[in-house]
Amino acid sequence: MDLRPFIEKFARRLAEVEAALSDPKVFGNPMRAQELSREYSRLKDLDALGQRYLKVAGELKEHRALIEAEPDGELAQLAREEIAQLDPEETRLAQTVQLGLVPPDPADSRNTIVEIRAGAGGSESALFAADLFRMYTRYAEDQKWKVEAMDSSPSDLGGFREIIFGVTGVDVYKRLKYESGVHRVQRVPATEAQGRIHTSTATVAVLPEAQEVDLEIKPEEIEINVCRASGKGGQGVNTTDSAVQIIYKPTGMIVRCADERSQQKNKAKAMTVLRSRLLEIKIAEENAKYAAHRKEQVGTGERNERIRTYNFPQNRVTDHRIELTLYNLSTFIDGDLDPMIEPLMSNDVQQKLAALKL
Repeated sequence: MDLRPFIEKFARRLAEVEAALSDPKVFGNPMRAQELSREYSRLKDLDALGQRYLKVAGELKEHRALIEAEPDGELAQLAREEIAQLDPEETRLAQTVQLGLVPPDPADSRNTIVEIRAGAGGSESALFAADLFRMYTRYAEDQKWKVEAMDSSPSDLGGFREIIFGVTGVDVYKRLKYESGVHRVQRVPATEAQGRIHTSTATVAVLPEAQEVDLEIKPEEIEINVCRASGKGGQGVNTTDSAVQIIYKPTGMIVRCADERSQQKNKAKAMTVLRSRLLEIKIAEENAKYAAHRKEQVGTGERNERIRTYNFPQNRVTDHRIELTLYNLSTFIDGDLDPMIEPLMSNDVQQKLAALKL
């Protein structure tokens, strides 16, 4: 395919963004300035790659013309040697430029709210929810991300009926967004006397952290209640009215946060979760408009979609969206998620390129 029109488009947009960033007024809106700066950095790299691709493609064209004109000449032999070196580079550069045609998800650079809830399986599903929480926490540590608990509902055996936490860092949503869905575990529970394998589930929701500018929540649309926290947390948490519950009246959505001793901090966290949930609904509605035109194979974010099975007896983890099976469940559940996340990201890009008919 002819990539020149796309490369020229990168160059034109780069000039536009550069001009916008040279206007001091743009920095009056810090979020807009940040978005333009990220776009400038991306386009600058793409423009450099595009120019390199055009140079290599031009040299290859000259060498092939030389061989066609004098196939047996001494210069033709040198041209063949040059082609052997330049051909792989042209292919690599063309692929990179094509990847640049996929519009980046504006939410990719955002911090993230992760909600894990026990599903089918009773106490075993709550224990599995706790395992997933530890798995993501350890992965976050490897990525140098920060994890901050927001709210939790512990179960009797040390698991979680529900746990909500925030993750901050570089490209958090970009890597974690594929985790949304139903996770299924197959193993022998510690409480199983007969040694039978049980199947349990837990749901994971990964929400990009919403900003106030993403949507407006009117004061009359919410009802805020405070109450005494319960469960673990120490005397200071359990004996003061620090827990905050927010009801979003238009939908009846309830958000609760009780992790902090400060009522104000819990209120801020609860509002962050509420905004992120509402943003998720807004994004889902937008995506639904295009569902008839393009089928998303990966990362739909549907909570009723069974995305992965963790089979402990076989040390196997299988992602059903891309039919990928890894036989390293022991290390995977310990936070080594990249062998699954990287193929998911790659497949997502390929699906988007296919949708662009490239």
